[in-house]
Amino acid sequence: MKAYTINPQKKELKEVDIEILANTAYTFFSSILIDESEIISKHIIYTDANAVNSNKTPFFLGGQLLVGDALILGREDFIDMEVTIYKDELVELVKYDMSQFYTDALLTLSCTELNLYRTIDVMINDEKVSLNAEWVLSTFNIADERTKEYFLNELKKVIDSNQSVEEYMKKMAGLALNAAS
Repeated sequence: MKAYTINPQKKELKEVDIEILANTAYTFFSSILIDESEIISKHIIYTDANAVNSNKTPFFLGGQLLVGDALILGREDFIDMEVTIYKDELVELVKYDMSQFYTDALLTLSCTELNLYRTIDVMINDEKVSLNAEWVLSTFNIADERTKEYFLNELKKVIDSNQSVEEYMKKMAGLALNAAS
């Protein structure tokens, strides 16, 4: 069955022929901790949930930050199937250039167990908003240099003092939402 793999370290997108089994993604990553992203309509993107703390190479797919190798399959009604997106279209969605902020933030986070895609709930104007650390990084990446520096310095302090990185991300998400409103 036709699938795609992305190796950001080699900056390589390949078409592969795989057999879809119950453990295909787990076997591909040699791990039971897998993240799933639905960035592309009717497709599922699998990545290794340990890629950040393994300091793997990041990249963007359709504007979303992913870390480490990716396996892309088609998906319909929660069933994995052959990809339907053309390779040329997929190539256009992949960006390997990473800002210094992302590089520094991911390197700092590599010593933590933070999952970029696990949702965190933030209260804003008495309304619960579900976000994730990937959104927080994306939001602070477009901030001014002083704000980026503040974010990274405070993140290092949180890690050095063994405080909760998830709570820090929740706090930063709240600050970003309050600044936007």
